[in-house]
Amino acid sequence: MPNNFWTAAPAQDPKRGFRFRVQVTGMQGSDYLWYAKKADKPQVSFSEASHQYLNHTYYWPARTEWNTVSITFVDPVDPDLAGSMGDLLEAAGYKIPAGTNTAEDFASMSKAGSTDALGSVIVEQIDEEGNPLETWTLNNAWVQEVTFGDLDYSSDDLIEMTMKFRYDWASFEPSAGARRPGGPGKSKLFAGPS
Repeated sequence: MPNNFWTAAPAQDPKRGFRFRVQVTGMQGSDYLWYAKKADKPQVSFSEASHQYLNHTYYWPARTEWNTVSITFVDPVDPDLAGSMGDLLEAAGYKIPAGTNTAEDFASMSKAGSTDALGSVIVEQIDEEGNPLETWTLNNAWVQEVTFGDLDYSSDDLIEMTMKFRYDWASFEPSAGARRPGGPGKSKLFAGPS
């Protein structure tokens, strides 16, 4: 007899929005970033190609596009997230225009430099015991936008920074014991080349 979510005592809680952790290996090594406050999960969209024949229109899936992911952090004093972000942008190749005397003055950001500086961006949704239920890895991610927060004399809020990440695709890995309505499925979805 299948487990009925609504009438049987659950063996495990459903996925909860506040149970997650974020890892950006280019920032603070490979530790989880305890100051992550909010994280988007990846979103994929498929464009379409159409063909009209007489009074009918037929559709085919076309190109795949992964939308940006935003992660909001509280900006602690230690570690200094704003300072770390400046270091990360500099390591990615961003330079303040300071002159035109050397070849280095003309250097600009590159995808290779940006992805190497950032490292891996990983968002894990965890269960009540801290075990990963699903792991999303943003492949070839780089920082597209940084918002350093707002200052306001009438506010007691903590300063928040938001980083928007652009990436080529996301890898999804469910927990080892995850069951799916359609059967066991594959161990990895959108995994890409190994």
